[in-house]
Amino acid sequence: MVATVREWVARDVTPNASALEQADEFPAEMVEQLKAFGLFGSKIDPTHGGLGLDTLTYARVVEELAYGWMTLSGVVNTHTIVATLIERQGTAEQKDRWLPKMATGEWRGAFSLSEPDAGSDAASLRCRAERDGDEWVINGTKTWVTNGERASILALAARTPEGITCFIVEKEPGPSHGGITVSRNIDKLGYKGIETVEMSYVDHRVPADAVLGGDDRLGRGLGDVLGALEMGRINIAARALGVARAAFDAAMAYSFERETFGRPINQHQAIAFKLADMATKIEASRLLVRSAAEAADAGRRADVEAGMAKLYCSETALEVATEAMRIHGGMGYVKDLPIERYYRDAPLMLLGEGTSEIQRMVIARGLLSRWQAEHS
Repeated sequence: MVATVREWVARDVTPNASALEQADEFPAEMVEQLKAFGLFGSKIDPTHGGLGLDTLTYARVVEELAYGWMTLSGVVNTHTIVATLIERQGTAEQKDRWLPKMATGEWRGAFSLSEPDAGSDAASLRCRAERDGDEWVINGTKTWVTNGERASILALAARTPEGITCFIVEKEPGPSHGGITVSRNIDKLGYKGIETVEMSYVDHRVPADAVLGGDDRLGRGLGDVLGALEMGRINIAARALGVARAAFDAAMAYSFERETFGRPINQHQAIAFKLADMATKIEASRLLVRSAAEAADAGRRADVEAGMAKLYCSETALEVATEAMRIHGGMGYVKDLPIERYYRDAPLMLLGEGTSEIQRMVIARGLLSRWQAEHS
C-alpha cells in the first residue's frame, strides 16, 4: 500500500501539485484516485467495507500523501476522525448505516468542534441542541471545518442539558442544507485546494438517533471527541513528517546543483551542518510517529505518544521548511519551486488538532497521571 501510494504521488501528484495549489483548485481527480485506493476506508473495519489498516501503515500512507501535497492528507484526515468516532462509539445500527458509504468515499466526513470563541478551550463551546419530540434542534456557529462544504456527514459537538454531546449530522454536499449554511470560506496562508469553512446552524433539525452512541452517551461527547483526536494528531504528525521530508529532499538536491566559490554549497560547513540537523530531526520525528502508531495499535491510551509526535513533528516541519528556504536563497522565495509552498503549509501543523501549547498540556497531564498510577 505504501509503495503504491508513493509511486502514484511521484507520478501524478508532485508534478501537478504546485499548479493546483496556486490556483486554489480542489484536486477532484486526485480525490477520485484516493477513493480507488480505498483510502477513505483506511481505518474502517473490513466488515463495513474498509481496509482496516493498522495505524502505522495508515500513518506511513499519510506521510507519502503529504510528501507530494499536504492538502491530500487533509482530505483524508477529518474524514478518518469521523469514521473513528463512529467505529468507537456508534451503535451497531449507526455503524451499518454510515461506515460503508464512508469507506468508499461516497460520503465524506467533516469534523465540527471549533467555534469562533471556542478553539483550544473546547469545553466552552456555545453551539446548542435542544430536544423537540423525536428531533433535536441545533443552533450555533462552527469554524475551521475542513471538507465542510463537500462533506455528506458531520461529527458535531453541541451543548445539551446533559453536557456536551456528539451528533452525526447528515447533509447534502453544497453551500446549504436545511438549517445549515456555509457562511464563510476561510482564505488561508497555505493548505490550498481544500475548503476550510465556517458553518452556521439555524434551527437545523436532526432525528433523535443522530446522537452518536444513542441516548446513553448524552453529555459524554467531549470525551469521545477528544479521544478520537488521538488519531487526528497521529495524522498531523505524519503529515508534518511528509512535508519535512519533501523540504529536506529539495534542499539536498539543490545543495548539489548550486555552486558558490567554485564548489557545491553542501561543501560549505554552514550548509552541511544545516542538512545534518534537518536529517536528524526528521529521523527523530519518524520514530515518534512510529511510537504513537504502535501504542494506538496495541490498544493503549496514546494521548502522550500522539501529543509528543504531533508537537515535535510539527515544530520540525516548520524548522526544516525554513532551513530549506534559506539553503535555496532567493529561489526559495519564488513560486517557481515548491519550497515556498512547504513554508506556507508547515505552520498549519502547529495549529491543527491542538496547538503546540495544548500538546504540552496533554503530554504533561498524561505523564503525571501515568507516574502516579505506576508509583501509587
